Amino acid sequence: MLKNGKMMLVIGAVISVIVLSFISFSYAKNKPTVVVVLKGTDSQYWKIMKAGLEKGFKDFGIDGKIVIPSEATPKKQVELLKKTYSEKPDMIITAPHSKSVYPTLKTFTDIPILLVDTDLPLKNKTAYIGTDNTDLGKKAGAFLASQLQPGDKVAIIGGGLNFPVFMERVKGAAFSLQKAGIEIVATKTGISDDPKDVQKAVSMVLRDQPDIKGVVTTHDGIALPVIKEFEKQGLFIPVIGPDGLSDMLQLIADGTLPGTVAQNPYDMGYLSVETAMKVLKGENVEAFVNSGVDIIIQENAQQRLDFYKKIVK
Repeated sequence: MLKNGKMMLVIGAVISVIVLSFISFSYAKNKPTVVVVLKGTDSQYWKIMKAGLEKGFKDFGIDGKIVIPSEATPKKQVELLKKTYSEKPDMIITAPHSKSVYPTLKTFTDIPILLVDTDLPLKNKTAYIGTDNTDLGKKAGAFLASQLQPGDKVAIIGGGLNFPVFMERVKGAAFSLQKAGIEIVATKTGISDDPKDVQKAVSMVLRDQPDIKGVVTTHDGIALPVIKEFEKQGLFIPVIGPDGLSDMLQLIADGTLPGTVAQNPYDMGYLSVETAMKVLKGENVEAFVNSGVDIIIQENAQQRLDFYKKIVK
């Protein structure tokens, strides 16, 4: 009888292992497939977002893949989006390069589409995960105003307004600066990230308005060359760049800059995957999932620097 009991325990254990193995195999085989089409990964911003996406894939058990265009252009992104769509994943997450990607995305009507980082008025999108860029601009303008006095002069220097996020940031910053009584004496937009183009824009601003007290930019790719140009000319005035990347954070940690505002690209990536999982399970999600905006000053700059060093190799 004892021998029979032991035998039953062994058989039960073997059956349990077989069943668990079958379940694990079936789950792995049937993991939802999610493809993320980014704009590029050459900047730290996209590398941080990629880390958030990959953590999300792991935590939520998703068969995820991140792909990038061979060139960071709308044309190449459209080509990659069409290729991705033809492979019929369970969901596509994409950071649209610009409005020119819209005509392609609107044809993807039988696969859920999530937009991350950049929103478009796309009827067939399930949700947008990212920053409220008007709010980001308002906070950038308000932070700069807090470092100045009413009547002080400032400039806004930004990227091309064909990027919706830049236009929203410029409008938001102008609103807060004017509300605080700060005079916007120059608005230069359509500037590329090429340091030579930024240098030219800064030189024109200083030629016409040599007494400006601060600058708001649309992104760190412009803010950092602006700061370098000011340093060359012996000027140390606050410059706001809304991405909060490591080079800006280091200047704040060192006390060179008083602070900045920062998006949360890691959270954007992670929240995108979390939202994708909810959608694939048939759950309702908010049309806008806000990844938030942080104020970075010397007291918390090093903490974020350390986090970025940990997740971006």
